[in-house]
Amino acid sequence: MAGRGPATLVLALVILEVALAGAGAQEAALENPDYYVQEIWSQEHYYARPELEPESFSPLPPPPAGAGEGARELRLLEPRPPKKATKPKKAPKREKLVPETPAPGCPPLGLETLKITDFQLHASTVKRYGLGAHRGRLNIQAGINENDFYDGAWCAGRNDLHQWIEVDARRLTRFTGVITQGRNSLWLSDWVTSYKVMVSNDSHTWVTVKNGSGDMIFEGNSEKEIPVLNELPVPMVARYIRVNPQSWFDGGSVCLRMEVLGCPLPDPNNYYHRRNEMTTTDNLDFRHHNYREMRQLMKVVNEMCPNITRIYNIGKSHQGLKLYAVEISDHPGEHEVGEPEFHYIAGAHGNEVLGRELLLLLVQFLCQEYLAGNARVVRLVEETRIHIVPSLNPDGYEKAYEGGSELGGWSLGRWTHDGIDINNNFPDLNTLLWETEDRQNAPRKVPNHHIAIPEWFLSENATVAVETRAVIAWMEKIPFVLGGNLQGGELVVAYPYDMVRSLWRTQERTPTPDDHVFRWLAYSYASTHRLMTDARRRVCHTEDFQKEDGTVNGASWHTVAGSLNDFSYLHTNCFELSIYVGCDKFPHESQLPEEWENNRESLIVFMEQVHRGIKGVVRDLHGRGIPDAVISVEGISHDIRTANDGDYWRLLNPGEYVVTAKAEGFTSSTKNCMVGYDMGATRCDFALSKTNLARIREIMEKFGKQRASLPARQLKLRGRKRRQRG
Repeated sequence: MAGRGPATLVLALVILEVALAGAGAQEAALENPDYYVQEIWSQEHYYARPELEPESFSPLPPPPAGAGEGARELRLLEPRPPKKATKPKKAPKREKLVPETPAPGCPPLGLETLKITDFQLHASTVKRYGLGAHRGRLNIQAGINENDFYDGAWCAGRNDLHQWIEVDARRLTRFTGVITQGRNSLWLSDWVTSYKVMVSNDSHTWVTVKNGSGDMIFEGNSEKEIPVLNELPVPMVARYIRVNPQSWFDGGSVCLRMEVLGCPLPDPNNYYHRRNEMTTTDNLDFRHHNYREMRQLMKVVNEMCPNITRIYNIGKSHQGLKLYAVEISDHPGEHEVGEPEFHYIAGAHGNEVLGRELLLLLVQFLCQEYLAGNARVVRLVEETRIHIVPSLNPDGYEKAYEGGSELGGWSLGRWTHDGIDINNNFPDLNTLLWETEDRQNAPRKVPNHHIAIPEWFLSENATVAVETRAVIAWMEKIPFVLGGNLQGGELVVAYPYDMVRSLWRTQERTPTPDDHVFRWLAYSYASTHRLMTDARRRVCHTEDFQKEDGTVNGASWHTVAGSLNDFSYLHTNCFELSIYVGCDKFPHESQLPEEWENNRESLIVFMEQVHRGIKGVVRDLHGRGIPDAVISVEGISHDIRTANDGDYWRLLNPGEYVVTAKAEGFTSSTKNCMVGYDMGATRCDFALSKTNLARIREIMEKFGKQRASLPARQLKLRGRKRRQRG
């Protein structure tokens, strides 16, 4: 031990020298912003986040043997690291090699998606609570009244150069950029035209982003809605980031909405972050797909599962892009008697991209799980004919896709190429129904279902999108029972009616005769979603839907004439609901695995609801199916009709119902049908006999005899009676 004394002393001195050098480096970091990027490269093996490499689409390969679930998750969610990450001076050269497809940078921290909580946002001052730091989120929308609780930005209490808004990432983060917007307001024009960016590790000592020797001034917005991205000249590693406005619109106030781009650095010692990180074990293609890639993905799925899938199109967009649909069934291409038809639609608003990607993930999932023998999926595929249209407005999507997930704003790509909102472009059948019902001396009983489309709507000069006409023809051809149209920008399930009945009202609860069924259908999706019914979650914009457990009657939210939901209910047998799947219409693709986990169970559960209620076949006495027969349920003023083969499906909640089947030329038949709580529709068949008049008509037609006109005979009899009285 005595011989080791000098060596031990030398080692101790070396350790002390290293420690002092490290402390000096930390102090220098406050003065030299380049330190932060140096930290990235010098600690690459631990801190650096790997960068994505561009690749052409191909099915993801299975994990290596013995790799387990963790390895598969890592490969799905984490790309390969750069080959020469330890040599920062060569990074620009690598970018020059492929300038047309640069590797994407860091994703958003999540101000828009609410991943960043209100407690992580702070500001120097606020004008009032509704304009606090918690409202400074990219694309957040103000209420119509712009009241004290829900306004459209963070606004400082004073207009001077000492104001700031700050984000606490709660961990070391590699900040790479800032996106800003002005204040969302119908009445005011407020936005920041330039600003500084500062970072800190303790929220007390701040380092301003430099441009050479001076503070860098970033150019802000020139209007209030179009997002503007500013990338930092070099990445900055810190926990806090602050935006300090330097100028603002003349006559306006210091107001902004923003998003921060950054890569959280991994910290294996922090249990809090590891526990709250969402991962998925599903081996799916988690990325955004343009039109060509979507078509290629459908082809790959069809080749993987040729026996249960079929690709077809329901029409074309204004720009000539096909509106593709994927059918999933054990007998694709044919309607099986007794098997209900279900559909999902997404992308009616082209910029609401999350629904589109969720449906593409669902198609992959159903194929994979069917091949794997998942009993639940196998039963669903064998007992249901499923139709999935991921992109109803591909023209609008291509516009939004070009803008990108964070820079498209709230409305880029929402409408069709000719400027039409597909979701509200259907014929207004509500007004036709309600006006006729309100007439005191109505000449005949008002039909409560299959209301005809007005002639003016069918004319070529009507302002109707070609995509809308394609959907109408599709829904008239296939006897859908249940459907969901996926939308974005909120987190709620809306059910009809979507239009208020009272004049001059913009919000009023307007239930359908099947309100209890619709409320159950909406709740079946919301209650199985990971966030919709969470009372602790923050509202997306201005509406708190927790009082109805993540569901809402469409008309009580905002009135819409000519919605898909109302048209579907009044013109077809289909019960249609609008499913708003996320606050962020166009989330970054790094968020897709988490959004899939949020919605996967809900998507499946909602499809299973097509088997709730009663079903059956209406036949004549010879066993032939009777098409277009009317199925009425006592106490519910809404009927449905049988399909071409005489089969029908009627969605109902558990209970006992008096059901009547009737058809022209047949005597009606009534039965008591019991609906239980177990999944699976109750069988309730009907056999109808022809009326005496129909039999006489058949006999006379068979022998070529012409029957007398009954109205003419009645007129002759009445004339004879008048003459006898006279």
